[in-house]
Amino acid sequence: MSADTNHNEKGLSSDEASTTTPETETPPPPPPAPDGGFKAWSVAIGAASITFSTLGFANSSGTLIQHYISHQLSDYSADDIAWIASVTLFLQFAIGMVAGPLFDRYGAIILRPVTIAYVFSVMMLSLCREYYQFMLCQGVLMGICQGLLQLPSMAAASQWFDKKRGAALGVVIAGSSIGGVIFPILLSKLLNGTNLGFGWSIRIIGFLMVPFMAFATATVVPRLPGRKTNIWTLSALKNAQFLIVVVSFGMCLIGMFTPIFFLPTYAVSRGLDATFAGYLLAIVNGASTFGRIIPGILADKFGRINMVVLAGVTSGICVFCLSSVTGVAGFVIYSIVFGFCSGSIFSASLAAITGAASDPSSFGAYMGMGMALVAIGPLIGPPIDGALVARYGGFEEVSYFGGAVCVAGGLIAIAAKALRPEGVFGRA
Repeated sequence: MSADTNHNEKGLSSDEASTTTPETETPPPPPPAPDGGFKAWSVAIGAASITFSTLGFANSSGTLIQHYISHQLSDYSADDIAWIASVTLFLQFAIGMVAGPLFDRYGAIILRPVTIAYVFSVMMLSLCREYYQFMLCQGVLMGICQGLLQLPSMAAASQWFDKKRGAALGVVIAGSSIGGVIFPILLSKLLNGTNLGFGWSIRIIGFLMVPFMAFATATVVPRLPGRKTNIWTLSALKNAQFLIVVVSFGMCLIGMFTPIFFLPTYAVSRGLDATFAGYLLAIVNGASTFGRIIPGILADKFGRINMVVLAGVTSGICVFCLSSVTGVAGFVIYSIVFGFCSGSIFSASLAAITGAASDPSSFGAYMGMGMALVAIGPLIGPPIDGALVARYGGFEEVSYFGGAVCVAGGLIAIAAKALRPEGVFGRA
């Protein structure tokens, strides 16, 4: 029997049949995300292990900056030293322009060689003595590796969750908070309370990261097959909701890193012990663990953009108050309140960014492009803060600047709500 007869028996003409070949068929929509289960949560915990080792270590930058100012780089100004951490943050965000799309296309295989390179960069940091060495190792190499690890892991976790995506991303970002508790305490104790010296203190940190990175490479996998279309989803640049959330996120980052980078230095200037000042970042990050998980759950219920607005405004108010903090109790209370308020900026903003994408297989591209666009925030924020400290000899002006920018970032997100069907006063 002829092919035409077969098609006619199915009620199709030969012309109609020719238009339904596999090459021209519209791909079926992806199956719904499981929103839970062992596999989904193992991906989220594996991604949290990556943020623990990368962004968690970056959250200890204040402890390292305070040590550099007092030891290896005492001949350099605060804004010069702040550029090291700023370059790290800029690259770990900007490299998302490449990392996110690569994950969409090739999956988790890109994580394995980068984990080795990242641990290598930490070990090499232990050998640095000159400014250019710190810049190349901590600023450039470490920043690139962190960017290639963080964005794919977050995109992987996003694919496994839909209704609970805010909560899942809260768990992922909470890994950075836990790292931000452990690393500053450990670094402060090793650097100020032992005779190990800078080199072995950093090497111990590197050895601590190894099992977490190994676990992540075994568990972080995508749910969807690779996307074979263009590497970059340029249509995102025409998505007004996406662009507004990105602007809001970037401005919040300029302000929120003011206490993260300079709280220990400010505490020392107020007479606190250097070791205890290093512990303040651990308190900030410990509180932000709850600030990332709890608001992430609330964002799924009350709206992800709503949570971006709330996080930006409350964090900005905290930054405004930085220069008024005095005494041990005051610094502890401030660290707890700021940590909780600022903790939800990352998880809420990333959930809002993925909410602007209609296709789950493009989450990596959206997150990567979004993180690349907001990278200017952490690049310029800390050096501006350092320049203000150097110019005015105190922290009052820098707290006003950081607070104003962070509040403005939170308020800008309201414009993204206006583009949603729910409207400005709706759940979005």
